[in-house]
Amino acid sequence: MSILSVKNLEKKFGDLTVLKDISFDINDGEIISIIGSSGSGKSTLLRCMNQLETITSGTITIDGKTLVETKNGTPVYAGKDVLKEILMETGFVFQNFNLFPQYTALENVMLAKKLLAAEQPDFKERKREILTAIEVQAKVLLTQMGLDNRMDNYPHQLSGGQCQRVAIARALALQPDILCFDEPTSALDPELTGEVLKVIKSLTDLHITMVIVTHEMAFAKEISDRIIFMDKGVIIEDASPDEVFSSDNERTREFLGKYHDVN
Repeated sequence: MSILSVKNLEKKFGDLTVLKDISFDINDGEIISIIGSSGSGKSTLLRCMNQLETITSGTITIDGKTLVETKNGTPVYAGKDVLKEILMETGFVFQNFNLFPQYTALENVMLAKKLLAAEQPDFKERKREILTAIEVQAKVLLTQMGLDNRMDNYPHQLSGGQCQRVAIARALALQPDILCFDEPTSALDPELTGEVLKVIKSLTDLHITMVIVTHEMAFAKEISDRIIFMDKGVIIEDASPDEVFSSDNERTREFLGKYHDVN
C-alpha cells in the first residue's frame, strides 16, 4: 500500500527549474535511497515532501492525505489541521542536526512532544504524568542511540556523530510513519559517518518507511528496497539496488563509476 505518492512534481526557483515532472510511489515500510550528484534536486525533493519548500506544480499525498495538489495551474495546499497531521507523521533528520543549542540532548528530544501535549485540553490537570511519560520515552530513545551517558549534555558538548544521533532520536519521538534523512552524514568525518550509518541500519527493525538522501553508495545498496537516481532535476532510475548498480544507462554508470567501494 502506498504511503507516499508524488505526481508530476515541478519546483522552480525563479527561472531555474530544479525538479521536472517527478513521479513515484513509496509503499508502507519501504526503504528508499535517493542518490545523485550535488545539485540534482535530491534535497529539494525531500524538502518539498516535508513542507520546507513550496512546490510550483504537482501533487503530493502522504498516508492518504493530500498535502498539495495543482488546481487551475496553481498549487493548493491542505488546510492547517491536515498539514499539521501530515507534519506529525513525517520525521526529518537534517544534514547539520538543527538541534537547539540552549537545550540538552534530553530536552531536544522531549521538546516537540511537550509542545503538542501543552495543546491538549487536559494538560494542566495531567501535566506531571504527561511530562514524566515524555521524559521516559526520550530517555529510552537516547539509550537506543547509545547516548545514555550524554542526556544532560548540550549540543556543543557532543561530537557531530552524537548530535546526529540526538537528531534521529528527536525525529523518532513523534513516532512518525515516514522518516526522512537529508544527507545525514555529510557534515561528519569518516569515523563518525560509520556510527551514524550503523544507527540508521538498526532502524530497519522498526519496519518504518524511510527516505534517505545519501552519497554513501555502499550503504544505499545494502539498506534500500529501491534506489532513485536523480540527475538535473529528473529521475533517471527507480529500481532495486541490483538493477540500478548494474544499469546500462550511460549517466547512471558514469555517476556510480566515481564510487570505487561499491561492488
